[in-house]
Amino acid sequence: MATAAVSYARENQKRFLEELKELLRIPSVSTMEEHKSDVQRAAEFVASELKRIGFENVDIIPSSGHPLIYADWLHAKGKPTALCYAHYDVQPPDPIDEWTTPPFEPTERNQNIYARGAVDDKGQLWMQVKAFESLFRSGNGKLPINVKVIFEGEEEVGGEAIAEYIRKHGDKLRGDFALVTDTELFAPELPTLCVGLRGLVYTELEAVGAMTDLHSGVYGGAAPNPLEALSRIISKLKDDSGRILIPGFYDDVQKPTDAELKAWKSLPFDEEHYRKTEVGSMVLTGEADYPVLYRTWARPTLEVHGMPGGFVAAGAKTVIPAKASAKISMRLVPNQNPDDILKKYESFVNSITPKGIQIKIKVHSKGEAIVVGTDNKYIKAATEALHDVFKKDTVYIRSGGSIPIVTDFENVLKIPSVMMGLGLPDDNLHAPNEKFHIPNFYRGIEAIINFFHRLAA
Repeated sequence: MATAAVSYARENQKRFLEELKELLRIPSVSTMEEHKSDVQRAAEFVASELKRIGFENVDIIPSSGHPLIYADWLHAKGKPTALCYAHYDVQPPDPIDEWTTPPFEPTERNQNIYARGAVDDKGQLWMQVKAFESLFRSGNGKLPINVKVIFEGEEEVGGEAIAEYIRKHGDKLRGDFALVTDTELFAPELPTLCVGLRGLVYTELEAVGAMTDLHSGVYGGAAPNPLEALSRIISKLKDDSGRILIPGFYDDVQKPTDAELKAWKSLPFDEEHYRKTEVGSMVLTGEADYPVLYRTWARPTLEVHGMPGGFVAAGAKTVIPAKASAKISMRLVPNQNPDDILKKYESFVNSITPKGIQIKIKVHSKGEAIVVGTDNKYIKAATEALHDVFKKDTVYIRSGGSIPIVTDFENVLKIPSVMMGLGLPDDNLHAPNEKFHIPNFYRGIEAIINFFHRLAA
């Protein structure tokens, strides 16, 4: 019974939170080589817990990068099979000095738990694990439906291992639907299912000028400057209105449906509140012809994330750097092909690279955009399960972010995804003072319990 599992979850809330804190203390930063052993340690922590609560065939699967975790319980005859996804790796915590409390020492304040990975995605992974435990313990060691678990440790660095694994071992992972807990509610207290994600092409431009760093007084005016060259290249990628200038970039952009646009207009969205509290800027930028939700969910973008190179320490050093780089990503929308966009981007960058500069374009990750259909029994059951918890009607939204694995679930495994995350827009994922609202952690556990029982019925 769902009520028995919910009762178990409520009785054990404090323990569940303390266990989450243990996981959050592990600095499983997948982008940094010095944390490779920490990522492994986090994998072992999660795998051990899956085994303890009742899963079978628990396996830490090594890869050329960070490991995957697989587990299953497949004894609910005639019931659906869920493929449950989340990730246990986290972003770097920088800048450290902007954290109120240390990023890997989870701290409770104002009903929130603050730590790197709190909401993205360890807290939401632990929601799943604790829902599973509650179901096992209240069901005499059984789950109401069949469950396969695939957790990864590379989501923040492109997810190459899981993409490869799905293509090689699709039969092992195939189920009826995927449950993904790596998204957010549209607003506090508003049950939300994400049904759309933007795609991604993440690149790094590496520019080389001279053989070595040069004195700007002696060689200035004659030697090519890679930082200056990158600045010129970047300035030609977009115009002042935010429109991307790469030829053919918008050729295949697919517009949202009229029904989606109408639904978005009905959402409780205050642009001024968004500007002040979420963005924290003087003005909002971008394509003014499109409303904010439209341009963050359904318009493609190009952003610059960092430009390492030259002298950046305190004080002065008059140097022309030999090398510099710029990290640039493009978010894509349905119908845009990442390979096609990359080709157009590479061609345009090469055509505007200043003389004397050698440019190399490195690709960190890429993936397609996706919009998930809502007319299936899994979305319907998730909608009802969220209503059980929040006592409000569930809204459907898109996200401006990217979860490439959802596209693989759709295209490779041929299964729909239910993106049922419980984060909040102000949870600071990828930023200092990341948090997870503790009541939402508990609600997420109960929503998953109700979801699985509804599917079993």
